[in-house]
Amino acid sequence: MSLLMAHASAKADELAEIQARGQLKCAVYSDVPPFSAPDPTTRQLVGMDVDLCAALAKQMGLPVELVPTSVEARIAIIATGRADVLIANLAYTKTRGNQIQFSDPYYVAKEMLVVKKVNEDKTRADFKGKRISATKGSTSEQSIYLAGAKALTFQDTASAFLALEQNKAVGFVTNTMTGIKLISQAKKDGVELAMIKEPMALEPIGVGMKKDEPALLAQVNAGLKAMEDQGTIDAIWNKWIGPGTEYHMVREEKVQPLSSLKFEPLE
Repeated sequence: MSLLMAHASAKADELAEIQARGQLKCAVYSDVPPFSAPDPTTRQLVGMDVDLCAALAKQMGLPVELVPTSVEARIAIIATGRADVLIANLAYTKTRGNQIQFSDPYYVAKEMLVVKKVNEDKTRADFKGKRISATKGSTSEQSIYLAGAKALTFQDTASAFLALEQNKAVGFVTNTMTGIKLISQAKKDGVELAMIKEPMALEPIGVGMKKDEPALLAQVNAGLKAMEDQGTIDAIWNKWIGPGTEYHMVREEKVQPLSSLKFEPLE
């Protein structure tokens, strides 16, 4: 009998457990601004993902407990049950999709190609077979292979970016936010760079949860849809990374099922 009870407990509905506990444990970065990082004055975590956690918990009628994590540990923190949900700028990939389940994406990040200004009107196809730099082991590197180009990889972003500036590569791939900041910095140094319009790859960003928890998934998706309809996600976006911030990011896609997006998932 005890074995049957243990099995039933192991298969318990996580949403019911969260509601019984009366608190949503939401994993966020420990120090990755503007998503989640300590406020210099209060030392409390603040950022876009922190606000999204609070808004989602509110939709679920629960207080939120933030669980700090790192980029490396963010999947494990969900898989091991140390947090209920993960909001940490998490992009859907095939590997991650096998490890945890994803909510409907609330925005779509893009891997973008940064080039010398003279090449900004070229298309992704124009760089087939060309040497493009990226950080080693990143989704940026994966997107280079998707485009049929040759990857020149480095251990850090600064080195990969320098390869473009020094003409060791014809382009450098990174996310839109980083690309905008680096282009701005280069301009101050007298180097004119730009991003081509066509993304190298699309990365839907969603909330991560443990697999095989349909009730929790449905509740999170319903919460995100309500946050979308109420303008909450737009307000949080604009506060932290919107056009009026240093990141100048425009939110183009709304909350929608992952299946409705036309994209080639990265590994």
